[in-house]
Amino acid sequence: MSRFSTTLWDLRDELAAHLVLSFAALVLGIVIALPMIVAAARNRTAARVALGLASLVQTVPALALLALFYPLLLWLSALIGGGIPALGFLPALLALALYAVLPILHNGVAGLRGLDPAVREAADAMGLTAGQKLRWVEAPLVAPLVLAGIRTAAVWTVGAATLATTVGATSLGNPIFAGLQTQDWVLVLAGCAAAAGLALATDGVLVLVEKGVALRRPVLAWLGVTFVALALFWALIPARAEQRPALVVGAKNFSEQYILARLIGSRLDDAGFAVSYREGLGSAVVFKALEIGDIDAYVDYAGTLWTAELKRTDTPSPAAMRAGIARHLSQPGGARLLGTLGFENAYAFAMKPDVARSRDIASLEDLARAAPDLTLGTDLEFLDRPEWRAVGAAYPLRFKASKRYSPTFMYRALASGDADVITAFSSDGRIAADGLTVLADPARAIPNYDALLLVSGRCADDRRCTAALRPLLGRIPVSAMREANYRVDRDDAKQTPDDAARWLAGKAGLAR
Repeated sequence: MSRFSTTLWDLRDELAAHLVLSFAALVLGIVIALPMIVAAARNRTAARVALGLASLVQTVPALALLALFYPLLLWLSALIGGGIPALGFLPALLALALYAVLPILHNGVAGLRGLDPAVREAADAMGLTAGQKLRWVEAPLVAPLVLAGIRTAAVWTVGAATLATTVGATSLGNPIFAGLQTQDWVLVLAGCAAAAGLALATDGVLVLVEKGVALRRPVLAWLGVTFVALALFWALIPARAEQRPALVVGAKNFSEQYILARLIGSRLDDAGFAVSYREGLGSAVVFKALEIGDIDAYVDYAGTLWTAELKRTDTPSPAAMRAGIARHLSQPGGARLLGTLGFENAYAFAMKPDVARSRDIASLEDLARAAPDLTLGTDLEFLDRPEWRAVGAAYPLRFKASKRYSPTFMYRALASGDADVITAFSSDGRIAADGLTVLADPARAIPNYDALLLVSGRCADDRRCTAALRPLLGRIPVSAMREANYRVDRDDAKQTPDDAARWLAGKAGLAR
């Protein structure tokens, strides 16, 4: 069996979660759209408002709409004293449901407005009430058009649901985003193929229902409904079958985070927990998710927490920084610092050696002199982080241009010449493999970035959880982390994050 076939088969859980999410969002979209259709068909002002709002939602990029629900749900949860999950299924459900409304609403309103006036006059002449006229006359005539809108909405929803990964919902976006970050194109292709196949299958099933209604052939409609019911039954079986205590491991959006998440997850799995993953999260989102208990463990970096969460601008010693972070994470029932993994992954400005030599650049002071002629390449969030402001305060860096990339493509940009200098990561194996020159930071503007293992209050209070994770502390040297990262990032003999995590466990003496 080819790796593509094996990978596709391994996406059963993601496919099941994607199906459930898409179906739930579509049903919610239908529930929202149907009363709006009735109101809009009866009142032209209501129609303009409803269609305008639904169209406005469509102008917002799906990724932005998903992201907007995160702070909104956080605010609502704080307002009522907690209990509303800001990550995972709920924000994805709400955003996708809103996206599903427009085609259903548009077709329904067009259908009701386009009915022959003689039909309504005949219904009125028979003495039908408004409700009876809607149920017995208008709805049956408009149903085929509404079902066509539902078909369109269903395909849109299945496609957009791949973006739900960014808010921590399991979907077929998981392999797509992970594959993009690690340049595992088989994983990307498998995720895309599964999503496309699900969209085509969904459309085909709804065609049966639509034809059954339009041609007055109930057998076709019921056949389509049966297919949907069987698919949902299959998708929900894993959720019902899992009986072990559940924990969620989080990760940001670069290779090292995927590897460490799988290493943590394997330890928890061996300890008897049912482990799921929420990967590809931003720094602020993943930390807040840990604080409110949406995830139970992930690895963050001392400098990130120091500047972004504690809002500190000084750069104390690594030990003082860790102690300050531990004090900050000391609220009862809240997130906890379990300890350091043993390596540092700091931001480091890197250049190709020939470019650095030709411009006589060895430090950030030298870079400030040459910056007006150079293009800076960064990861997606560095230019919005406090670290960038600290570097800018220490060195007058004014680049010709700055470009943002996912971490993997940032190194590609440097190699191709699209960027002259990048904000690399010190534990990245590509620095040594590509022979990059790392620029010195004489002003110590960039803080220490010890890799810290953080856990939720739920995990901290569970001896089995902490006992499974404590053996990781201090066991991962930076050389081993660089090698594990490079195993995922290299072009030849590329490994998956799972494979690299197993290798890293063996290297650290933690192999099962």
